[in-house]
Order: sequence, then structure tokens, then C-alpha cells
Amino acid sequence: MTESHVAVSATGLLADFNRAGALTWGDVHPAQQLGHLFGEKDQRVQLALALTVRALRSGSICVELDRIRELDLGEEEVTIPDDWWPDQPGWEAALQASPAVTAGDGPAGERPLRLVDGALYLERHFADQESVRRALLARLGSAPHTGEPEGQDAAVDLALTSPVTVIAGGPGVGKTYTIRRIIDRLRAEHPDALVALAAPTGKAAARMTESLGDGSLTALTLHALLGKRPGSMTRFRHHADNPLPHDVVVVDEMSMVSMVMMSRLLEALKPSARLVMVGDPDQLSSVDAGSVLADITRAPAAAGIVARLVRNYRFTGAIADLATAIRTGDADAALAVLTGPDPSVRLAGVAEGATSLRERVVASGGRVFEAAAAGRPDGALAALDAHRLLCGHRRGPFGVAHWTRQVQSWLVEGVPGYSVDGEFHAGRPVMVTANRPEFGLYNGDTGVVLVDEDRPQAWFAPGGVPKSFSPFLLDGLTSVHAMTVHKAQGSQFDDVSVVLPPPGSPLLTRELLYTAVSRARSSVLLLGDPEAVAEAVANPARRMSRLAQRLR
Repeated sequence: MTESHVAVSATGLLADFNRAGALTWGDVHPAQQLGHLFGEKDQRVQLALALTVRALRSGSICVELDRIRELDLGEEEVTIPDDWWPDQPGWEAALQASPAVTAGDGPAGERPLRLVDGALYLERHFADQESVRRALLARLGSAPHTGEPEGQDAAVDLALTSPVTVIAGGPGVGKTYTIRRIIDRLRAEHPDALVALAAPTGKAAARMTESLGDGSLTALTLHALLGKRPGSMTRFRHHADNPLPHDVVVVDEMSMVSMVMMSRLLEALKPSARLVMVGDPDQLSSVDAGSVLADITRAPAAAGIVARLVRNYRFTGAIADLATAIRTGDADAALAVLTGPDPSVRLAGVAEGATSLRERVVASGGRVFEAAAAGRPDGALAALDAHRLLCGHRRGPFGVAHWTRQVQSWLVEGVPGYSVDGEFHAGRPVMVTANRPEFGLYNGDTGVVLVDEDRPQAWFAPGGVPKSFSPFLLDGLTSVHAMTVHKAQGSQFDDVSVVLPPPGSPLLTRELLYTAVSRARSSVLLLGDPEAVAEAVANPARRMSRLAQRLR
């Protein structure tokens, strides 16, 4: 734990959990403030609040007291002695009696916490969940009852007749093609309908626009669609009293949409509007709290509005078999594919696999450098997307920072002429870390540095067209010899190498492994132990949310 995470003023349970690394100063401070504001001195209540704040940072909407020991406490494994945890019945009774807690359903009040059926929320996040629940139930009530639709034809029909539709499926099943068919049908049958296309991030919105290839429709970020207000990330120009004018709203990459954004989107739809949500519920969920798409697809009440696309038009063979085994939780099948005869999928320990990884990154990095040195930005960009190294962790021996340094060292040693002299050297792969819509660049976009007469230029391909930019105008450019699996969501590469988190890591989940593997078109190299693969496949992400249960 860093010094900035130490809560010096904490006492009792807050101090214990802070010293163990389960809570940071940012989790402890609100709990201490609650104690002062509400006269709440019970350590158990203060601990519950701190853990609820911690849970939000890990993507959970609430903490379920009967599962609280399963709570994701960050990148590193944290062990809490059993006798530190309060007795659950007494803990729940203390929360119900607290002046800081509203117990049960009911109107919002001034109390910061809400306890409902053994789940503890911050009041504002309970309000967001309930807003989503009510809006979806209202739309489900007037949806056609067609069983459980499957396939593109059923998805298109549902999108044109239901107030709310989910089109669910993995890479290669034709989600983009289905969106295009929906738009074509709308134009033919409802030519005056106003259609909006949106995605949760600028990168995803740009990719949606490019993939659809429809010059008359441009996808926006959800923030832009709703009308972002300066100084606020959660309040928008469009809301229930000033709804969006659109008749149909199509949102891609729904797995990345947080609970709060889903709440604001549903609030901003006019009652007659149709909402079409498209995404892969088996992928990693949003960076912010919530697992909305996964929750909706798990809710029995929503079965009739979820159209599943299952036929894969892009992936066959071992990669498809591996992705299916991971998605369905079959560790034995996943390991059988990885140890089978097909060379397109391989599993190797980190130490022995480093040789294969070195060969991969030197070959791909060499092609990037050769094209950059020859002044061919199109060739450099194509070579960059041929291979990508993905990590689950950001820091530590399994993280992006470590492997970025390692790959750079291998390139200097193994690629003739490759040099890291100067911040922006020829062949340096770079990633944008802040949205620059005026340039058509968004957080997560990748490019390559070329040097022309000692003038470095960062080349990217916004909209599929290579363009050069001064790297000094793009604040926050970072090297992208390796990237997190989260950052790779929505992208595809010919070959993918993955450094798995070690066994016991909270990040070692089924969703992370599935997302990483499904980024590859041609081959996957996993660096890790069979135990890590088995643990990941058996360990679905532990985000806590009650949306699926409350959609009834």
C-alpha cells in the first residue's frame, strides 16, 4: 500500500481493514465523515459504508452482506482474518437501526445509505438502479411476447416492434450487420423516423460509424447524445422534462455502459421511442459501476426482448472453441483446446513462454519500425494492429508497465536500427489517453510515430484514413507495447498474446479471459499456468448488483 492510501486517523475496524490493504484513505474518509454528520459511532456501520465506497470503485452497485467476503478488493489479493468480519445478523441489525441508513424500499430521503433485502447501497446508486428498473419494466410491459428470439431476422423484427430490444452476441456473429439491416428496414417502413446511433466511448462511437459505412448517420458518445453539461459527468441537457427527439436510439458496446449512464439514457427517451441495445454480455463490464447488459440478459422477465446471435461468421476452429469453453465455464474443455494440436492457440508458462513472446513482439515490432523508417504510415499502422500484447494488471510483474519496458528492451536488442533515443522515436507505438474529437481521436486509439527530417509525427487512422498529428499537440500519449484487456475491448487483432494474472488475483475472471481471447482473429498465446486458466474460467466476475433480481 502506498503512503497516500494510509488512513492515519482511522481507528478500530477501519484501521484494521486499511492496514490490510482492503480499504484506502478514499474509502475510509467518507465513513469517518458519516460518523461526524450523523452521530454514528458504530464501527460496523462505518465499515459497511467504507466497503460500499470500495465496492463502487470495483464496479459493484451495492454490497450484499451475505457475500461481502467475495468483494473484489482490487488488483492485489487481500486476506482478511475471519474474526475481523462482524457477525452478519448483528451487522444487518446495526445498519437497520442506524440514523444514516434508510431500510427497505421507499422514497429517497436525506440518509446516505440504503439497505434493501440484505444489500447496502449509497442512496444515489440505489436511485439509479431503481430508475433503470422502473423504466425497463414499463417498456417490458408493452413488449411483444415472442418467446426467446434467436438469429438476425428475429433481432431485426424485434427491434422494429418492441419498445426495448437487446441484441446479444460475441465477436463475429453479425451484430454490426444486424444494426445495418435495422436501419435499412426503418428507412423503408418508417422513412420519417429520427434515428440516433450511440456508444459509451468516443473510440466505440467512431468504430460504429466506420463499421456501418453509412455516411448519413454518425454515432455519438452517450455523453454527446444526451448533451453533456460543463462541470458534470452525470447531468445532461436531455432528461425526462426535455427528452431526446429521436424515435429510435441504437446503442452499441452496451457491456461498457454503466448503471448511471443507463439511468440517464432511459430518463431521456420519450415514451414512444424504441431503444435497441447491442453488445456482448460475456465481455468485461464497464469501468464505472454496474453490469447493466449482463444483468438484463440474466433477468427472466427480459427473456422475450433479448435476441441472441449465435452463428459465428468470422471465427471457426480453435479460437472459437476456446472462447465458447471459457464463456460456458468449461475449464476442462478450455485446457483441452489449449493443449491440443492446433498451433493457433497455445498456453505456456510465463518463463518458458517469454521466448515465444519475444519472437512475436520482435517480428511485429520490427515490421512496424521498418515501415515507419521507410516513411510508410499505412504499412506501420497495419503492422501495429497485426499483434497486440494484453495484460490484466496495470502494475507489477504481470502488468502493462513491466511488459512495456520488457518489449522495448527486446526491440532495441532484436531489431536492427531500432533506437529509443528521444521521446518520439521512429516506430514508437503510441496510444491516446484523452478524447480529442476535434482531431477525430479518442481515448484508446493507437498510432505510430514517424520522423521526417527530425520532425516527429504521430500517425493515426481516424475513420480508417491515415493522418499525421504533431505529438506535442496530443497530451498524454503513452507507449502501447502492451495494453490492458479493458483498453482492448471493441478492438480486433490478427494475433494476440496475453499475460494472465497469477492464480489468486481478483482480476483473474472468466470475463477477462474471454474478452482477451476474443480479440484475436488468427492466433492466441496465453502466458500463464493451467491453474490460472482453470481459475479464470471457474470465476465469473463478482460485481454485486440487484438489477437482475429486481426486474420482475
